[in-house]
Amino acid sequence: MAGGSATGAAWAARHGEASSGGVRIHFVENGPEDGPVVLLVHGFPELAYSWRHQLPALGAAGYRAVAIDVRGYGRSGKPPAVEDYRMVRHVADNVAVAAALGPARAVIVGHDWGAPIASASSLLRPDLFDACALLSVPYNPPPRRRPTQVFAEMVGPDNEFYINYFQEPGKVEAEAETDLRRFLHAFYWGASASGAGSGGASLAVIPKGVRMVDQLPEPTSELEWLPPDDLDVYVAEFERTGLRGGLNRYRNIDRDAEDLAPFRGRPLTVPALFIGGELDGPTVWGASAIAEFPKTLPDLRASHVLEGCGHWVQQEKAEEVNRLLLEFLREVRPV
Repeated sequence: MAGGSATGAAWAARHGEASSGGVRIHFVENGPEDGPVVLLVHGFPELAYSWRHQLPALGAAGYRAVAIDVRGYGRSGKPPAVEDYRMVRHVADNVAVAAALGPARAVIVGHDWGAPIASASSLLRPDLFDACALLSVPYNPPPRRRPTQVFAEMVGPDNEFYINYFQEPGKVEAEAETDLRRFLHAFYWGASASGAGSGGASLAVIPKGVRMVDQLPEPTSELEWLPPDDLDVYVAEFERTGLRGGLNRYRNIDRDAEDLAPFRGRPLTVPALFIGGELDGPTVWGASAIAEFPKTLPDLRASHVLEGCGHWVQQEKAEEVNRLLLEFLREVRPV
C-alpha cells in the first residue's frame, strides 16, 4: 500500500498483522509501542489509509495509534462466505488485533461502518474497548426489527435505499468494477461537502429500475482533501481486491440484528465521543439517534457536528478531528 501525496510514507511507521479465526488482519501503526493503544476502524469504501492524517498526530502525542484494514479490504484476509462479515466477526477481529498488541484496554475509534463496528466492540467487550469515538454514524442500540424492512418502508415502493440495493451479491460489484476510478471518485465526491452541497442526485436513494452507477454524480471540482495521488492509493487497492469484501458487511445487517438480539435497546456505557458532518447523510438522517444520546450514550463526553463538512470527516476536516480526538483521549486515557 503506497503512501499518497498528503503525508507520504510517514503516516505508517510500522506494519503488522493478527490472526482472527484464521483470517489475517493487517494493520499500520504510529507512535510509541508502549503508548496507550488507540484502534482506528475505517468504513466503506476505504482503507487503513483513510487514517493517514490521524496516525502521525496521535503518535506524536504519545499514543500507539493503530489503523486496521478491515476484513475484506486492503491487505487483510477476504473470506468468501457472506456470513463471515457479520458484526460479531468484526468484533472478534478487533479483539485479535488488541491481543496481538498486548494492551489490557484500548480506545476504539470508528468512521462510517467502522463506527458501528467500534460501538459493537465496546458493547460486547467493554472491559477491553473501554472508550469509544464514533465518526459520522451515531450510536443506535441493536434493533428490534429487520433493518432491510425498515429501510424499505422509509423510502417507499418506488425506491431502494442504498443499503438494500447492496444486498444482492455481485450486483454492485459488476456495476462499479468496470470503471473503479470513476466509481470511487464519484462516491467520494458525492458524499463529501462538495457533492452533498451541489443539489445533485442522492447517493442514498435509488429509483427502482435505475442502476446506482448511473445515478452517481459527476464531480465538478477536485477534492482538496483527496488529491489525485491519494485517490490513486484507493483505486490501486480496490482494483486489486475488488469491492466484494466491503459490500459483504452490508449483506449481514439482518443477521446482525439476530446475533445481537440479547443487546437490543442496550445503551453503550463506556466514555464516548461523536463527531459528524453538517452535510453528512448518516449524521443528518441520524438526528433522532443523536437526540437520544442522553439515554443511549450515558457517558457521552462530547458531540460535535462540523460545519461545512461532508461524510469523510477525518479527511475533510483532519486538523479539527485530530484536535477533538486528542481532547477526548487526554480526558479518558491521558499519556
